[in-house]
Amino acid sequence: MNKIPRTIRWVLAVFLLLVLFMSAARVFSWYVFRIPMADTGPTSRTFWLGLRYDARVAAAISLVVLAATSFLPLDPFRNERSRPWWKGFFIIVTLALVMFFVTDFLHFRYLNQRLNASALSFLEDARISAGMVWQTYPVFRLTITVIGVTWIIVALLMFLYRYIAFRWDPPAKFTRIVSFILVLVFFCICIFGRIGQYPLRWSDAFNLGNDFNANIALNPIQSFFSSFKFRSSSYDVNKVREAYPRMAEYLGVTQPDANALRFERNVVPDSIYNWNGNQQPNVVLVICESFSGYKSSMWGSPLNTTPYFAELCKNGLFFDNCFTPLIGTAKGVWATITGIPDVELVKTASRNPMMVDQHTIINDFKGHKKFYFLGGSTSWANIRGILTNNISGLNLYEEGSYNVPKVDVWGISDMNLFLEADKVLKTEDHPFFAIIQTADNHRPYTIPEEDRKQMDIVNFPIDTLRKYGFESNEELNAFRYTDYCFRRFMETAKKSPYYNNTIFAFIGDHGIAGNAGPLFPRSWTDNRLSSNHVPMLFYAPGKLPAKRIHDLASQVDVLPTLAGIVNIPYRNSGMGTDLMARNARDSGKENKVFIMDYNNKNLGLISGEYYYNRAMQGRATSLVWADFAAKPVEAAPDTASYEWWSQAFYHTARYMLLNNKKAGSEGNK
Repeated sequence: MNKIPRTIRWVLAVFLLLVLFMSAARVFSWYVFRIPMADTGPTSRTFWLGLRYDARVAAAISLVVLAATSFLPLDPFRNERSRPWWKGFFIIVTLALVMFFVTDFLHFRYLNQRLNASALSFLEDARISAGMVWQTYPVFRLTITVIGVTWIIVALLMFLYRYIAFRWDPPAKFTRIVSFILVLVFFCICIFGRIGQYPLRWSDAFNLGNDFNANIALNPIQSFFSSFKFRSSSYDVNKVREAYPRMAEYLGVTQPDANALRFERNVVPDSIYNWNGNQQPNVVLVICESFSGYKSSMWGSPLNTTPYFAELCKNGLFFDNCFTPLIGTAKGVWATITGIPDVELVKTASRNPMMVDQHTIINDFKGHKKFYFLGGSTSWANIRGILTNNISGLNLYEEGSYNVPKVDVWGISDMNLFLEADKVLKTEDHPFFAIIQTADNHRPYTIPEEDRKQMDIVNFPIDTLRKYGFESNEELNAFRYTDYCFRRFMETAKKSPYYNNTIFAFIGDHGIAGNAGPLFPRSWTDNRLSSNHVPMLFYAPGKLPAKRIHDLASQVDVLPTLAGIVNIPYRNSGMGTDLMARNARDSGKENKVFIMDYNNKNLGLISGEYYYNRAMQGRATSLVWADFAAKPVEAAPDTASYEWWSQAFYHTARYMLLNNKKAGSEGNK
């Protein structure tokens, strides 16, 4: 061994130490984030693939060291003046790696996804993002950890240098040449990732057939830089046109035109609901932060987190089989307001200047005054642009509009948000359409002290929490705080003059991945359906029937369904449909739900009782039983139809994002 050139041995030592560090980070992530009850399959393939990803990154860095020491006067064993340079180089490289992995760990904890290019969207709201990080995570301890781990790795690298420097025998020229070639070939193979025609790709992780295993296998550096290729906002017009006939029929386009790709349909509802005299009802739509179905009480969680909202659901039109097209608050708000899934692959559509002009059915509530209430700033994710540019005559209430103090980075508390909204709405003497967007069921899970005294703070053992989908008592109590805020708001609203002529609608902005068992099929945990499943409720006692409906429903259906209930004509150019009209037509049997995981780059479709999921890159597909209200049957349907519809929804949505302009007169109303 001592006859191998010192530089070669040092480069190999650098390679092995970097691989060891990254592999240790992977094992740690697996241990922290695994769900014991989930079916993740054997882990050997996961860690073997992860080792290859790590070797690729380590080999790339080591190859730089090999080249610099071989072809530049930077061999520290021959040129002592280069040693400080190398120490500085490794401090910078190691610090960057450690920061990357720590950020990846926090990103995984926050979104259950490896770090990827979509995280850059947080930089566009840097102040808010930094505030959330500061209030949620122990930033000081994390900083010390980053510095400490960096120091340890650099110290080990320099120790290895000193160890190798004093233990060597001068090698023969032939040995130097052969060892250089062998190490060069080895690093090239590591970077290529396999011996074969095609290199190891980012998407190969998703051939493992399990999203959790795929995310564990991925190296965050590989994941981050590989995902940049998904930044395009274009669409394939040929694929849109190919899907158009069946998609137009499904959406109910009355005057289809495959050449013009017309999706617009003018709907005149024939509502079965009668309202007081000639006055149309008010609408209060609550967009609920992180309102996961499996964590709430409506599906029987023993932790009974939302007993008040469960009671509301028993007395309203409750859709218990509703899903968001994507996860992420900005994407949830977009889908709700425009009726189009935000299938942007890196940014959010709200941040794309080409997509800021959008039609929304809210404007068809022509006699209604429009309100939007948010406890924080609508500059977050450029939500202000989609709201003020597209909702005519909007009265926007946000951070700075209230006479109550902020409690955290998300602004005022949800309790004060509801109470402040009530103060405004109870003074209105004509119909209004108001949206209230909550935020406290979100890190840093702030519950103001005055509210903590009013609601019961509970604590459960960590095993119980994880069994039913929670990672901490702070998260659990924040979920319960949401229910407490709903109760206080509704009790306050009952005392206000608008209550008896108001439809209250509730929709989750997205769910949270986690252990959905034993309340849901195992496939929900394994395939992350819990990330998208949310409650949808339309509540107007004495006016809307109390009915639990199991039809498939989507977030994009909220506004068409509200317009149908209120009985107003509307122009629909999105993907949503009136759920009650569909239920009256065929009991919702033909309903379909499109789901996209933009972090893992998967397309999905729920139709009937099955959930189909496929990777946008790679070959992995799955078809699993998804109906929690029925027992699985043995014969699974053919996947061809699911594949066709998932592609049709995806390509149509990409087209709609750029072709859903509001009518010219709407912006001037």
